[in-house]
Amino acid sequence: MPGFFPFVGLVAALQPDPLFVRRLDDRVDQIANDLMAGRGDPHRLAAPHKLANHLRAGSITMKFPRRKFLHLAAGAAALPTMSRSSRAQGYPTRPVHIIVGFAAAGPSDIAARLIGQWLSERLGRQFVIENRPGAGSNIATEMVVRAPPDGYTLLLVGAPAAINATLYSNLNFNVIRDIAPVAGIVRVPGVMVVNPSVPANTVAEFIAYAKTNPGKVNIATGGTGSVPDVAGELFKFMAGVDLVRVGYRGGGPALIDLLGGQVQVMFESMLTTITYIRTGKLRALAVTSATRSAALPDIPTMAEFLPGYEASAWYGIGAPKNTPTQLIDKLNMEINAGLADSKIKEGLADLGGVPMPMTAAEFGKLIADETEKWGKVIKFAGIKPE
Repeated sequence: MPGFFPFVGLVAALQPDPLFVRRLDDRVDQIANDLMAGRGDPHRLAAPHKLANHLRAGSITMKFPRRKFLHLAAGAAALPTMSRSSRAQGYPTRPVHIIVGFAAAGPSDIAARLIGQWLSERLGRQFVIENRPGAGSNIATEMVVRAPPDGYTLLLVGAPAAINATLYSNLNFNVIRDIAPVAGIVRVPGVMVVNPSVPANTVAEFIAYAKTNPGKVNIATGGTGSVPDVAGELFKFMAGVDLVRVGYRGGGPALIDLLGGQVQVMFESMLTTITYIRTGKLRALAVTSATRSAALPDIPTMAEFLPGYEASAWYGIGAPKNTPTQLIDKLNMEINAGLADSKIKEGLADLGGVPMPMTAAEFGKLIADETEKWGKVIKFAGIKPE
């Protein structure tokens, strides 16, 4: 209470105006009693500097009984604990906005809406999904970085945020420093797919084919610095193959050319490729996650051919830095409870994803580890933003 004791000394040394003293004396009793009872907003009830302002405004001074100062001191000492616990207990008291850096109907938006609906039902207030696409999710991230750290503006954090930390050199924020991790939601593996004309049924056969045809095999990418883009670059690095990178404005056009045979290979999300895989229009060689996918159980992982390879999309929730720990803990607990719910699991499985329950600290480590990994890949490949 650095500001409280100078105030006590100031008041004790001053001389009173009787009428003003009686009025202010009554007010101090009310404030002290409210503080001790934990009623109302303690900062508005009893901030000591406001009492000092009352004194200055009246141009008078006085002495307060020691009893009242002890009451006020005890109340002031309890302010941080009372404020934090009551804030977490009552949170939220109004709608909460989850900012998504991509357009509606994509995997990130679907994941946000699944968990937002769960939180709305559990906490009794609406969790509103707000799409702010642009600059590979940087616009959304900066919006949340600049928001008040009160728990009412959250961010759908994804792998693009970890990639962008290195891809863009002029960001006005640092995602590790400026976004507080709250909870993981889902990990969505990608898949390496080839046109059926490619003479390879396994990753090993594809690597051998590419090495005998250096600079002749085209790899499609639907966006510079996207998760599929860096997944492909990681493969090129670890496999030691020379593939010609062909860029497209979006995964849709890239997929069309892959189906048509204009390009031979692509790393893409399971959500957009699984129908073509099941109908034989594309051949899946490997999933990019560390473990096999329940959606494609017969398809091996890339790590079975290239040990240590892992490249998945993932999503979680973040908040502005300095968001109270009690609010983060409450959100983390509720989100993890949702990830154990059968309906949420089913919704995430429709994305080809698996739930990713984590503590806030574990989610923060994931963000840091992914930022470091993709930073190395981006520098090796010389990827620059478009």
